[in-house]
Amino acid sequence: MTVTPPQPPHTPWEPQPPQYAPQYAPQQYAPQQYVPPPYGGPYAPQYPAPYGAYPQPVPPRPDYASWGSRVGSALVDGLIPGVVASLGLLGLALSNDLGVVLGIAGVFYLAAFAFALWNTCYRQGTTGQSLGKQLMGTRLVRARDGGTLGFWATLARQLAHVLDAAPLYLGYLWPLWDERRQTFSDKVCDTVVVRVG
Repeated sequence: MTVTPPQPPHTPWEPQPPQYAPQYAPQQYAPQQYVPPPYGGPYAPQYPAPYGAYPQPVPPRPDYASWGSRVGSALVDGLIPGVVASLGLLGLALSNDLGVVLGIAGVFYLAAFAFALWNTCYRQGTTGQSLGKQLMGTRLVRARDGGTLGFWATLARQLAHVLDAAPLYLGYLWPLWDERRQTFSDKVCDTVVVRVG
């Protein structure tokens, strides 16, 4: 028989030994894979949408000029050079001297040509409006961005009117049923005539 030696009494200021030692067994946790919530859920991270995903504003459809207003502006633009050239013909009829006749006719025809070049190429190329288009409230612009053409592009468009006249003047009638009311020269030069104001 074994005898346990007596334990000395504990004083209150000495720490008491634990009555029992807690046994903590290591717990085995199964690895879990994180599954993000479906996109758009209440706890989904908010990321900006990729470029181009936002709905782009649709530009308003241009107010294309009517066929009648285009004819009216062409008549006004052709009237002034026509009157000036007619004065040259009047000089031909009134004079008997061939040199004087040719001189007068040449001056008037040159003035008519210079006016037409200024009105339909320079003025229309820089502002979009010839005198006729200004009177009729229309403007010639590039179809892709609405800008003015400039002198040389406007001159090329004037020369392209040959395409409008060649097939029995069909190109001049084309704006009557065309969606953008373009003539053949407008289609070749990528231009439209729109209403302003």
